Amino acid sequence: MATNITDQDPRGGGSVWNLDEKLDQPMDEEARKLKNMYTEKKLSAVMLLQLAFQSLGVVYGDLGTSPLYVFYNTFPDGIKDPEDLIGALSLIIYSLTLIPLLKYVLIVCRANDNGQGGTFAIYSLLCRHAKLRTIPNEDRSDEELTTYSRSTFREQSFAARTKRWLEGHAFMKNTMLILVLIGSCMVIGDGILTPAISVLSAIGGINVGHPMISNDIVVLVAVLVLAVLFSIQHHGIDKVGWLFAPIVLLWFLIIGGIGIFNIWKYDSSVLKAFSPVYIYRYFRRGKRDSWTSLGGIMLSITGTEALFADLSHFPVSSIQLAFTVVVFPCLLLAYSGQAAYLMKNSDHIVGAFYHSIPDCIYWPVFVVATAAAVVASQATISATFSLIKQALALGCFPRVKVVHTSERFLNQIYIPDVNWILMILCIAVTAGFKNQNQIGNASGTAVVIVMLVTTFLMILVMILVWRCHWILVLIFTVLSLAVECTYFSAVVLKVNQGGWVPLVISAVFFAIMYIWHYGTLRRYEIEMHSKVSMAWVLGLGPSLGLVRVPGVGLVYTELAHGVPRIFSHFITNLPAIHSVVVFVCVKYLPVYTVPEEERFVIKRIGPKEFHIFRCVARYGYKDLHKKDYDFEKKLFDSLIMYVRLDSLMDGCSDSDEYSLPDQQDEQMSDMHFNGNSSISKVNSSISSVESIVQVSSPPPHTNDIGYSNRSSAQIEIDELLFLNNCRDAGVVHILGNTIIRVRRESNFCKRIAIDYVYAFLKKICRENSSMLNVPHESLLNVGQVFYV
Repeated sequence: MATNITDQDPRGGGSVWNLDEKLDQPMDEEARKLKNMYTEKKLSAVMLLQLAFQSLGVVYGDLGTSPLYVFYNTFPDGIKDPEDLIGALSLIIYSLTLIPLLKYVLIVCRANDNGQGGTFAIYSLLCRHAKLRTIPNEDRSDEELTTYSRSTFREQSFAARTKRWLEGHAFMKNTMLILVLIGSCMVIGDGILTPAISVLSAIGGINVGHPMISNDIVVLVAVLVLAVLFSIQHHGIDKVGWLFAPIVLLWFLIIGGIGIFNIWKYDSSVLKAFSPVYIYRYFRRGKRDSWTSLGGIMLSITGTEALFADLSHFPVSSIQLAFTVVVFPCLLLAYSGQAAYLMKNSDHIVGAFYHSIPDCIYWPVFVVATAAAVVASQATISATFSLIKQALALGCFPRVKVVHTSERFLNQIYIPDVNWILMILCIAVTAGFKNQNQIGNASGTAVVIVMLVTTFLMILVMILVWRCHWILVLIFTVLSLAVECTYFSAVVLKVNQGGWVPLVISAVFFAIMYIWHYGTLRRYEIEMHSKVSMAWVLGLGPSLGLVRVPGVGLVYTELAHGVPRIFSHFITNLPAIHSVVVFVCVKYLPVYTVPEEERFVIKRIGPKEFHIFRCVARYGYKDLHKKDYDFEKKLFDSLIMYVRLDSLMDGCSDSDEYSLPDQQDEQMSDMHFNGNSSISKVNSSISSVESIVQVSSPPPHTNDIGYSNRSSAQIEIDELLFLNNCRDAGVVHILGNTIIRVRRESNFCKRIAIDYVYAFLKKICRENSSMLNVPHESLLNVGQVFYV
């Protein structure tokens, strides 16, 4: 039985660990005001308008820059029939209506995990309603978290049957994980392609304004802009983020205004594209050519997936308001205006947006377009960082450095290694293709696959979380797949025209993420099967002359139950343990955050006089353990609070309550690995509480009788003083350096995955001590080799 320890002042002053004190500097008034805004269930009209305005700069930058390149990618070989423009415009109108508006803004955005969006957020939400995680490290106490929201099912309900079907097949769990990884890798690919096509299309206005400038100059300028964009990522966007919303709002107003002007000046008959009849005529007339042009029309809804991934910054209602009032009508006007212009100037399909701008405002619009492209690129880069952080927390990505770039907003992070990889790939794509068409084909492939993955995940959300009737689930599935599979069939035809780029990039990232997760899972399974019973540990004293040395030993393990083999390996080779031993398990749960007051779970292992504890530190996928610079202090404060509560419960025989279930669980294991990796049976009869030698400097007030003649208050004072003295003597962090190798009889694929790919990733990734913020001078690594 575990006890949740509330982070309280040991002197008795209530809760002292809050968000304000966690940061290096207190929140200013603006940040506190925003925090209160996000937590209110009902927003005032003024507040809602303010948040809707701010969401424009974060959420809709990518979607808003699509008019720069959609028509050129739809008709790369020129416009053969003016009626084709009407059909293409009709497709754009209904694509914007069905996918961003109906599917994402009105439905998918509601499938958020306490305000968090993206494929991993949906996966975490599903994992709380069904046991879908491949690494089973959750405990019953985890379900008591305030952020661990879940619901129960009726035994014979459709949701309950679906849940049992998913949990009963390991294949379905792996399929779910693979599906999430594919969607995540495609988002990473889009994070590379969106900056490339947005910036290249915006800078392409130079070529339209001055035809004598060659395309190579345009590409060079775009590459320089991208290099600067990625180079300043480490500064964060907190200082300049307030500019994003005004820039994007101005951009939407400009493209909407230009659209109205062009409709009035050139051809208002394009408005008949609101009739879906012209979609049928478009396909009947163009046949295969019309079908392949869907790859270009698909670009009109790129950025929709980023809309869901960046959901964590704002309430759903503010995002819905911004889209329906500003984004949706301005985009319809922009595309209709371009179509009206092209009806009279079909030879200007290259750079159609810039050609349609009135000469008097050309260069101001060019500046705003470039700024909007940079904002759109920043949104996708930030979404990629956030996704990598989530994958890292769920054991699906190698350990990398994660830096908070803002003291006020915890969602703003920067990952140096990933940033430079994105920059190299983005510049390579821009300089390699040198035109919008092939980059557009690549971007469309990535986007449609992400949308398909989201649809499959949403089906499970509607069944397990929302408990929708199967007819509603069927309607959503049919409508979504009908549109998205149509687009997918079109982008598949353009794989050889640039569509292969996101497939290759995503395949590389998928291999990295899946192999790393596979290695992590195998390592966890080995530790679970090789954990030793406490009976064996207690029985080692007389045979090895085990002694207790002054100080505190923090033994890090991935196990929330049982004694890890690293501990037996350590004391077998060095027969001594510290006066106080704490098994520390840092684990991430499928929740977006764990409140500070619920961070630690403490329990005692063995009788009180042995001073052996277990501490489970729990984090959500948005939390960052590296941010807890005073992690050690918080751990000891929680330990002291546990001892105080433990003494109050002394009449309840707390030693039995906390120790026996844990020991019984450990004694259920019938074998363990000894120091030389041999396997032997556990003999529980050698277990004895006197087998560990007592500490040479016993706590005050002890006598031959031990604890029995003293009151609970005296025992509490003695143990607290003893813990403080041990902490002053020194704290040693004991980490296991686990190396896994495949057995000789393993197949070729497994050997490549473990002995080469996983070993290489483990070698180049960050040390676990750096991720845990362990002081180097207090670190002790214990090496182990396991064969799988």
